[in-house]
Amino acid sequence: MEMASRRKNDSVEDEKQLSPFPDEVLERVLVFVKSHRDRSSVSLVCKDWYSAERWSRTHVFIGNCYSVSPEILVRRFPNIRSVTLKGKPRFSDFNLVPPNWGADIHEWLAVFASAYPFLEELRLKRMTVTDESLEFLAQSFPKFKALSLVSCDGFSTDGLAAIATHCKNLSNATLNMVYSLRIRNLTELDIQENDMDDLGGRWLSCFPEKFTSLEILNFANLNSEVNFDALERLVTRCKSLKVLKVNRNVTLEQLSRLLMRVPTLTELGTGSFSQELTLRQYAELENAFNTCKNLHTLSGLWEATSLYLAALYPACTNLTFLNLSYAALQSGELAKLLPNCPHLRRLWVLDTVEDNGLEAVGLSCPLLEELRVFPSDPFDQDMILGVGDGVTESGFIAVSRGCHNLRYVLYFCRQMTNTAVATVVQNCPDFTHFRLCIMKPCQPDYLTNEPMDEAFGSVVKTCTKLQRLAVSGLLTDLTFEYIGRYAKNLETLSVAFAGSSDRGMECVLGGCAKLRKLEIRDCPFGNVALLSGLEKYESMRSLWMSACKVTMNGCRLLAREMPRLNVEVIKEDDSDDIQAEKVYIYRSVAGRRRDAPPFVQTL
Repeated sequence: MEMASRRKNDSVEDEKQLSPFPDEVLERVLVFVKSHRDRSSVSLVCKDWYSAERWSRTHVFIGNCYSVSPEILVRRFPNIRSVTLKGKPRFSDFNLVPPNWGADIHEWLAVFASAYPFLEELRLKRMTVTDESLEFLAQSFPKFKALSLVSCDGFSTDGLAAIATHCKNLSNATLNMVYSLRIRNLTELDIQENDMDDLGGRWLSCFPEKFTSLEILNFANLNSEVNFDALERLVTRCKSLKVLKVNRNVTLEQLSRLLMRVPTLTELGTGSFSQELTLRQYAELENAFNTCKNLHTLSGLWEATSLYLAALYPACTNLTFLNLSYAALQSGELAKLLPNCPHLRRLWVLDTVEDNGLEAVGLSCPLLEELRVFPSDPFDQDMILGVGDGVTESGFIAVSRGCHNLRYVLYFCRQMTNTAVATVVQNCPDFTHFRLCIMKPCQPDYLTNEPMDEAFGSVVKTCTKLQRLAVSGLLTDLTFEYIGRYAKNLETLSVAFAGSSDRGMECVLGGCAKLRKLEIRDCPFGNVALLSGLEKYESMRSLWMSACKVTMNGCRLLAREMPRLNVEVIKEDDSDDIQAEKVYIYRSVAGRRRDAPPFVQTL
């Protein structure tokens, strides 16, 4: 076989030890190894296995676009068909990373065009993508099938029009002309939460009239009016469409027409639910949802109210994921909806449901594994000050009493107690992700006025499978002592407005053997804490510190001691020459990045 011969060429001539498996067997086995970590482990067994894994890998995940260069990637893996690439640090979501910081995709695309001409999938998160890059992508990869852009910036709907314009179905008659005709068979276009210029819905009309291959279409977060005629024609043509998520400008009447065209959808994101319907239109909407027997994911529902929610009930029978993060439902409306979703495993809601709504979750969703409760207005001063409406510890406890299978929680609230968190984790000890966000910084247990140390101590002592943790509230170094001592499987830790001294960060770095990402802002950790992780950082993906007590000299010392790390300091206009206001540290086999803007100093 071709791969086997190339593997032999890769091995050194004087290597005498043979793999215990024939080449053909090894090839076939590796096809079934999907986990990135497992494949990385396979490559470390011996040179034969390294070579086999190298040639057989078709998908690569890169968690930091500056940890490796595209040139190094294509040398390591010659046959990649699918790339997942992440760019900016996660704190860019909170406007802590300045514009024009970097993470531009174009350099990668230029290398891929020559090394991976048969690239089929590109999934980007927090990358900068220009319209020119999308045009280049559309013209350079003849077998391209799937594009996902999540939290990216720099492009407009003109770039989407370029992708749509170059979509054609690949037929046998044109297979031999694939390069010259630049034909592609797009199956997925997924646009989520991007900072882009929405120039109108014209791009939907750019899909060729004979294009029929689309299976996933998501433009839920675009704001402009939709060319509905073009959308309806596209949906009608694409008989294999399984995922459709439209924006809020698609009306209920239009949604009814779309659903009648594609009753086999498995994921649906609706438009606005706020318009007034006649009796006939409501009956049509109810009938359309009644035909959707295969739905397992439902989202959208902007401005949904009890007036039309009942039309959804027939489609909820098989739902496993219900995303209500754009629907400001009240507790009574949620309580009526949930009994129609007996198989629900993932639920996202706004805090408008209040504690009574969460009690309904506990009563109606015994299979629930993931709960996310978002603030309806994260800038509301009453919520930030810990007063007013929203959810509290009572709702959290109510969910835990009825949903013992919870594995993942993201919970924004205005108040919490140590005892409540201890009760929650006793009821649900199998959490792998626990993200508690008390909206007011440095908020103590509101009943005892004590720090929230024992709350997170309970989490890490009880939840032995914990992989991701976000802490909040008034926290001393004791919290971090607990984390370092008990959170042995922790991979990601997010910290804000917490800790007493350098010792807190030292405990985490010294105790969490599997830690990969550490995100810290507005904490009293300084140079001593930073330098305590000298031997740890090379095994981590990244460290972010902002508004801490780290200095430029501390960062320089770290850079000298650990030359294989990239130590970057973001120096904005009002920064002094002593403090390192924003520090981003990550391992890289590519050395210093080549596109750092003037405000990024690499030490």
